[in-house]
Amino acid sequence: MDVFEQLLPKEFHATAGVEDWRVLFWGAHAFYRTSSFAQAAEFVGAISAAATTVGHEPDVDVRPEGVVIRSCSRPDGALSRKDADLAVTVSAAARSMGLVADPSMLMVVGIAVAQDAGVDTRPFWEAAFGYRRVGDEDLIDPLRRGPHLWFHELSPARPGRGRTHIDVSVPADQAEGRVRAAVAAGGRIADVDTAPESWTIASPDNHGVDIAGWADIEG
Repeated sequence: MDVFEQLLPKEFHATAGVEDWRVLFWGAHAFYRTSSFAQAAEFVGAISAAATTVGHEPDVDVRPEGVVIRSCSRPDGALSRKDADLAVTVSAAARSMGLVADPSMLMVVGIAVAQDAGVDTRPFWEAAFGYRRVGDEDLIDPLRRGPHLWFHELSPARPGRGRTHIDVSVPADQAEGRVRAAVAAGGRIADVDTAPESWTIASPDNHGVDIAGWADIEG
């Protein structure tokens, strides 16, 4: 049986040729701008060729404005050397087409569900969303389209009172800019204890959002 050798985000970023990529929730991501849907489709063909060469298939999202690529080696988003190899090959194909990466467009959204100690609401959310379980804390869209759901205990305990907030995973070099923009738009910083890895901010009516850059800088 093959032994999985995980590649940490810092090790991924240390690979020459992956400068266009960022590690967010659920894998390594890149976005390349395109001038039209036809050019985006042409780039998808190049990505397919790269995947065949490396022997590793990514998720690809195509829009007229550009193409998002996500690569990981396990359902939990862990990386391996193949993800780095694919990133290098895809980036080379993008350069040959004159495409430019824009990391500021990268983002993964999750919903954090706080539940009381001893309570497991996952079956409800699993049924409502049509999601499947990954590990002990997460539900994900089987086709990896919608936001993931992360479950944790409510602290302090408040029986019968669930709570949710939004997690926004962005590149580490974009996180503080997102926070500044949200504050300028009327929000406030609620918690900086884990900055610069993440910030907890709140909307003017006190809805919580975590801006997380930690996935991109983990050792």
